[in-house]
Formats: sequence, C-alpha cells, structure tokens
Amino acid sequence: MYRELPSGILGVTLWRSGPSGARVGGTHVLPDGCMDLIRHADGFLVAGPDTTSQFSDLVADRPLTAVRFEPGLGPRFFGVDASELTDRRVPLDDLWPSRRVRLLAARAEDDPVAALVDAVRGAVDEHDPMADLARALAAGAAVTEVAATLGWSDRTLRRRSARAYGYGPKTLSRVLRFRRAVARAPGR
Repeated sequence: MYRELPSGILGVTLWRSGPSGARVGGTHVLPDGCMDLIRHADGFLVAGPDTTSQFSDLVADRPLTAVRFEPGLGPRFFGVDASELTDRRVPLDDLWPSRRVRLLAARAEDDPVAALVDAVRGAVDEHDPMADLARALAAGAAVTEVAATLGWSDRTLRRRSARAYGYGPKTLSRVLRFRRAVARAPGR
C-alpha cells in the first residue's frame, strides 16, 4: 500500500506506505533523481539520489511516512551535498545534531505528516536555479540548452550539479528521461 499525498510545498511530495503481503521480501526503488526523508518505527532514514535500482526491505514489515524532494531541493534541507549521499541510505542522525532529530521525532509521534511538512516548510527554496534546471531537464530540455540559458560554463554546471543532484547534468538527464519512460509505460 503506497500512496502519495500533496504537501503544499512546490517540489516536495509526501508519501506513505505500509506492510503489504504482496511485497513480503521488499521492493526495488528505481532511480528518480530525488532525495527522501523516511520516518519508520526505528527513526529517520535519508535516501540519497540513486544511479541504479536499489533494493529496500523497509516497506516489507513497517509503516513509513516520508517526504520526497525533487532533484536539487534536498541538499539545502539536509545540509549536505547530494554527492555525499548518492546511492546511499543513512540515518538522519548522521547528518543532523541529535537534539534536532529528537525534536522532529517527538513532533512526529502524534502526526508524522504534519511534522514532516512543518520541518520542510521554509527550509526549501522552491525557486532554486538547480531545481529549475532539473524541472527543465524533466520536461525534456537538452542540458546544453539549459546551461546556456543560465549562462554557466560546463565546469560550473557540473560542479553545481554534483552538489545539488549527486551526479552530473547528463546523468540527471538520463535518470529523468528513464523516469518519463517508466511513467508512460503501459500498466503504470
């Protein structure tokens, strides 16, 4: 049982998932260029941007509540470059001071959805140029076309992309193109 909910914040999606007999062993998560903050029974987990399919057994036996940040929006919230989290899952405690994590956990006890939305609100710049770049790429724009619009050199674009997305702009473009293809596939 997976479902997405609106967060009221541009570029941020809430999602919930619970145990499902159909997915007893877990599930594969396809690359989407996003970063997630996942609340589960044992705490919080940060899922970095993926370059390949990742196996997750989290959904197999526990309810999850999470926020998904569109490409480019997560690093500011987490306080770490996306490149440090590429293809990784790390406890939020590894990124934030324990007091901050405990405060979020306490707020999430009664209403995890409200706690996550409140934590994200104001911490995400919805009009960050890197988020705008990712949206343009997601819509099918060419990397060189978008870079020219921003007036950035290839080197600047690559450096900023690694910090914002966890990989270069061409890799992000391929991940987003794959995501569009999966969304258009029959049976989705």
